[in-house]
Amino acid sequence: MKLVAYFSATGTTKNMAKKVATEVGGDLFEITPETPYTATDLNWMDKKSRSSVEMSDKSFRPKMNGEKIDISKYNEIYIGFPIWWYVAPTIINTFLESDDFSGKKIKLFATSGGSGFGKTVKELQASAKGATIEAWMINGKLV
Repeated sequence: MKLVAYFSATGTTKNMAKKVATEVGGDLFEITPETPYTATDLNWMDKKSRSSVEMSDKSFRPKMNGEKIDISKYNEIYIGFPIWWYVAPTIINTFLESDDFSGKKIKLFATSGGSGFGKTVKELQASAKGATIEAWMINGKLV
C-alpha cells in the first residue's frame, strides 16, 4: 500500500499532494502542526519569525496536532512539503520520528520558489532510521 503524507503551510503543497495521491493510488494524510502557521510566522525575511527560529535550530521539533496514521500497513510512503532554507521544514522530522519507518521506501516531493532539495535527503535520513529515502519530485517535475 502507498501513503501520501504532506505538510502544507499555504495550500500549494496540499494541491500537489492530492495530485500525487491520485497518480500513485495512495491514501492521503495531512501532517498538521499543533499550532497552525500564520503569514507572519512564515516571513523568512524576519529572523525572529516562527519559521526562521525553528529552521535555525536543527534539533527543533514542532508538535503535530496529535492525529496519527498507522504506518505499518504502508510499504511506500510519499512525503511532501515546501522547501524552507534548502531543506524540509522540521515538522517533517517530527513526523518521521513519531513512528518506525524501518524497511519503508520513502519518496520525497516538494514545492519550492526556486531552490532544490539541498541537503534534505541527508537531514531526513537520521529521522527515519532503517528507511530508504530519495528525492522524487519538485514542483511537479521528477528529479
